[in-house]
Amino acid sequence: MINFNRVTEETLENVLEIVNSNYVYNTLENGIPYREIKEIRDQFLNQNTDSFIISVDNQQIGIIDFLKNHPKDHCPWIGLLMIHGDFHSKGYGKAIYQAFEDLFLRQTFNKVRIGIIQENVVASRFWTSLGFEICDQRPWEGKIVFCLEKQIRRRSSCECKN
Repeated sequence: MINFNRVTEETLENVLEIVNSNYVYNTLENGIPYREIKEIRDQFLNQNTDSFIISVDNQQIGIIDFLKNHPKDHCPWIGLLMIHGDFHSKGYGKAIYQAFEDLFLRQTFNKVRIGIIQENVVASRFWTSLGFEICDQRPWEGKIVFCLEKQIRRRSSCECKN
């Protein structure tokens, strides 16, 4: 069973372990393989996003960070979906995303977006396999980021603007 629990000060060490188990991603994104607890606190305990630690059968194996309304385009964005390195390539990512979509997105939103660094071919393949399509690309900190979007349910409540 998949459970989503809000990240708290008490679960930050678990979040740090999950993030640091993905040193290839950290290097690609930040140029360093491991992150510090302060960075994790700032990223996952803030007023702008909803961050969840994900448990499967009572084992914490992932995190997801979600922004309900991006100030630039007024659309929901997934800031990060990360599975602990020990659990890669076992189908957890797809199952977790689908559960997140069913629980948190389908009721309210007609689309969701995510940004992927151009060099992150594995992430690009993962998200497109879930039905996301490239809708834009933008520079970010000297890199190119592809913006991907997935149609979830057509409703007039989310009129995304480019």
